[in-house]
Amino acid sequence: MAILLLNTLTVIVTVTVVVTVLLIGAIFYFIPINLWITALFSGVSINLGQLIGMRLRRVPPALIVNELIKGRKAKLEDVNFNGLETHYLAKGNITTVIDALIAARNADIRLDFAQAAAIDLAGRDVLQAVRDSVNTKVIDSPMIEAVAKDGIQLLVTARITVRAHIDKLIGGAGEETVVARVGQGIVAAIGSAQLHTDVLGNPRLISDQILVDGLTAGTAYDVLSIDIADIDVGKSIGAHLRAEEAEADLKYAQAKAEERRANAVAEEQHFKARVQEMRAKLIEAEAQVPLAISDAFRIGNLGVMDYYRFQNMDADTKMRRSFSELEEDSSEGTSQQRNSKKKPDQ
Repeated sequence: MAILLLNTLTVIVTVTVVVTVLLIGAIFYFIPINLWITALFSGVSINLGQLIGMRLRRVPPALIVNELIKGRKAKLEDVNFNGLETHYLAKGNITTVIDALIAARNADIRLDFAQAAAIDLAGRDVLQAVRDSVNTKVIDSPMIEAVAKDGIQLLVTARITVRAHIDKLIGGAGEETVVARVGQGIVAAIGSAQLHTDVLGNPRLISDQILVDGLTAGTAYDVLSIDIADIDVGKSIGAHLRAEEAEADLKYAQAKAEERRANAVAEEQHFKARVQEMRAKLIEAEAQVPLAISDAFRIGNLGVMDYYRFQNMDADTKMRRSFSELEEDSSEGTSQQRNSKKKPDQ
């Protein structure tokens, strides 16, 4: 009995210890006493209720407290608990925002917490923007193709030195727009040159004209300088276009010649058909002659002697025609023999 009672007491003590440890762990988890003490000694005003609320809202208290301490040490007056927690819940990067505010303060750049948070939520790197405001940034443009008035193509690459403008980061165009405007200016500057050698001799003509046009309107950057890094001569676009035009004219002329040839062939076939039609009419008319002769015999308009004279004339005509055909055949044979003799000699 005593052993059973002892075992029961042991179990109760063990369960009590485990529950106590769990309760203490839960208390220290939901009530981070160490963070509260750290904040208190760092001069940050925060109470235990706020720390518990952050746990319930799944906001890491250590992150908020550490950034509050950092802002306090940097004397950032507009940084507070509610602002940091709200920015974190809005999927913002509070560490980058605080670092950007500290960098801006040290560089004597006007930047408050609300503006930095808005820039961060807009998807821009606010810390890098502050650095670009302090230090200039060089942007390398892609190779840009442009053609002068003499038809020669030039290949140009430029280096654009810019400085970020904090006040224009919200709603201002980015680097891509600056590069696009520089490319547009390069094409316009080269296109206005009479000779490509003018641009090769003085590339600064390009940068001077681009800077005059005002590239920074609506952008988040101030363009400080545009330097031509490389310029090469490309193809002769004018000659290429003229060659294509000549080829197109040749194809057009060939098409017109083919059209005329087709029309000539069609006309030849038409005349051949007309000849066959006339021959058919002639044969038909010749077939009517014996009938007309027989009718003349019956009526008495044609005598026997007249008929014989007609037959003699017809025979004479056929004979003359056969002689002419023999002469044509003999002349063709002679010409063929002459041609056959010339070929071996050649």
